[in-house]
Amino acid sequence: MDLKGKVALVTGAGSGIGKATAFALAAEGAKVAVLSRTQSEVVQTCDEIAAAGGDAIELTADTSDEAQMRHAVDTLVQTYGGVDIVVANAGINGVWAPIDDLTPDEWDRTMAVNLRGTYMTLHLTVPHLKAGGGGSIIVVSSINGTRTFTSPGATAYTATKAGQVAMVQQLALELGKYGIRVNAVCPGAIDTSIGDNTASRHREETEIPVVWPEGQIPISGGEAGHSEDVAEAILFLASDRSRHITGTPLWVDGGQGLLR
Repeated sequence: MDLKGKVALVTGAGSGIGKATAFALAAEGAKVAVLSRTQSEVVQTCDEIAAAGGDAIELTADTSDEAQMRHAVDTLVQTYGGVDIVVANAGINGVWAPIDDLTPDEWDRTMAVNLRGTYMTLHLTVPHLKAGGGGSIIVVSSINGTRTFTSPGATAYTATKAGQVAMVQQLALELGKYGIRVNAVCPGAIDTSIGDNTASRHREETEIPVVWPEGQIPISGGEAGHSEDVAEAILFLASDRSRHITGTPLWVDGGQGLLR
């Protein structure tokens, strides 16, 4: 999976799955644009990639903000000349609450980051993928909304994750003639900090009480997966080893979604 000569953009790359993905791509020789809305995180990620012998640039932007994203993508293209791999990873859990308690502003925020952010990332990079003769897009979705529907109060989040997979399947057909593959990875429980941007209210109103005595992730004895587990799947989809795969959701959940 030698990616030497390839240019990759990874959103939400300041921590967790995005950071692990940026490292994995850089380790395979790709030049990586590390994008996050938190500047200190992208600086640290880029410094660590450089220290490991990789090539990376820092981009600070909110993926839901058109002006910020246009500037970021322009900077990427001016620096590296184009883009071959796009990993749309930025996202939030948002607020999980009963539908009659969830406010319109809370709904809109989750939609803005997870769906508008994904749209904006692809809207601005696809012209460069076309100009370069093709490439690979990987969208980071979730088991929620694609395999499982049991997270209490997660209606907004679930809707965005289902929407991302629908976008992937629609765009796989739309962009196939340009040599652009579009796939999704759907992680289960992963040891990231996404819980820091999660607010949950009145779980008892929507929760379905189920207890798994041996944990709900069969392959790991209940232990959450690691960011690197998802990054490896993304690396495969970014490489030519997945050249005949498009429009496909890949669940990286240790069997969790099947149990739930």
